[in-house]
Amino acid sequence: MVTIALSKGRILEESLPLLKRAGIVPNEDLTKTRRLIIDTNVPDVQLIVIRAADVPTYVRYGAADLGIAGKDVLSEDGCEGLYELVDLGIARCRLMVAEPAGMAQTDDPRAWTRLRIATKYVRIAQSHFAQKGIQTDIVHLYGSMELAPLVGLADRIVDLVSSGKTLAANGLVAVEHIMDVSAWLIANRAAMKMKYPSLKPVIASLAGECGQ
Repeated sequence: MVTIALSKGRILEESLPLLKRAGIVPNEDLTKTRRLIIDTNVPDVQLIVIRAADVPTYVRYGAADLGIAGKDVLSEDGCEGLYELVDLGIARCRLMVAEPAGMAQTDDPRAWTRLRIATKYVRIAQSHFAQKGIQTDIVHLYGSMELAPLVGLADRIVDLVSSGKTLAANGLVAVEHIMDVSAWLIANRAAMKMKYPSLKPVIASLAGECGQ
């Protein structure tokens, strides 16, 4: 049996057509079912749908053989015990530094020396700013990042940006690019050795569908 872990949300929505073109279709509507393990039309392939941040953990410990997760999640996780196999080219967005629009009118990121940042990407933010010699105070949040500058919790945020509409609705603008993000196919290292004959056709199908 091959188990594939999928992230909830946008990655799930964009993964399903990719899986379908690779010949893998869930037997239930993943937007409605309450089941945690979902069989597919392929007898030896099943899916689990979990929080994005948990996908690397499930794959690392062998609860799933393969997973689809955003590069942001993988970079924050560190990916110990995992193989990053293929950039699937879906769920594209950017990880950015954003600040209030009024501040941005006179602000110059090249002059930053110390920042108070709200983000759920603690590892990425610390590494990014450390490489630039900028001291940071990180406020670790799990959501609603845009609220932090509005109530004085932080000066700026580090978060994913797609259309930028949520930032604009809250009076924020993106001012510095950290990394491009898309969804990757990842694998458990032990499974790649022990179950490779079973994993190979699944990996090849998904890689083929994303043009790799």
